[in-house]
Amino acid sequence: MLLKEKLMNWRERIIIDPEVLAGKPIIKGTRISVEFIVDLLGRGWSIERILKEYDHLKRDDIQACLAYAGQVLKSERVYLFPEKGAAGADISQ
Repeated sequence: MLLKEKLMNWRERIIIDPEVLAGKPIIKGTRISVEFIVDLLGRGWSIERILKEYDHLKRDDIQACLAYAGQVLKSERVYLFPEKGAAGADISQ
């Protein structure tokens, strides 16, 4: 039996309001930014620990942060610059 992944519609939980945190994406109804949640996860915090420390958040809020971050990264363009000294290139100019 195949399990279908739950599709997360982050737009239901993540908003951008220029009046809150200078327009950073936040969890709806809070002043907690997507950046903050992703940073906590990157520092090794578990979802359970985040939910314990910020008990007004729901598991779907955390999932929405990750879905939002994933979509942003998929649309990101990366421009590589040669390192200084690589093949005689000097990017300091």
